Amino acid sequence: MVKSLEERLNLIHTEIIKPSFRENKGLGNEVGYYVFDYPADTELRVREQVDYLKRKNTPGLDGFELVVFDVYDIMLDFIEAEGLLEACYEMEAEDGMDYLIESVSALLEMNQNDNYFARYIEEHSPKDAVVFIIGIGKIFPFVRSHKILNNLHQVFDRAPVVLFYPGKYDGLSLMLFSEFKDDNYYRAFELVK
Repeated sequence: MVKSLEERLNLIHTEIIKPSFRENKGLGNEVGYYVFDYPADTELRVREQVDYLKRKNTPGLDGFELVVFDVYDIMLDFIEAEGLLEACYEMEAEDGMDYLIESVSALLEMNQNDNYFARYIEEHSPKDAVVFIIGIGKIFPFVRSHKILNNLHQVFDRAPVVLFYPGKYDGLSLMLFSEFKDDNYYRAFELVK
């Protein structure tokens, strides 16, 4: 029987409090990476649930700290800190969106395992964390989710990671907004089916 989005959202907490989940090992003893996929038009409801779970988290009682990383906000903060936001506007106007996307990807070092997102998440994740990654729909087309997961997977293995994905994940491939094939990513498990 297929679960509704509400049923699946309500099961997130049940999954992440399991000791086996927090031990961070998958079936083949690999790092625990998970995807929670959902229809893109339910983004606001999913954000509400993530906010609720973050507020509900009591590290001393739960045994973990829930940390939420919005990759879009991380990207914007980095661009602003580097003083490049106005330059990005100008680059898009003068050189086009494709050139801007390539430039931002290079700035974030997305072709390297130890890219900006991987370093940021590693540096800002406390011991005994559960990591939620959000903002995948907002950051498209600048950064693709499979790039974030592949690169993070190479350097971050001390906490389980859940990617909230506005689209479809079938256990092998990611399809953003249920329209754009992102790429194959077979290392993650579906958090709640």
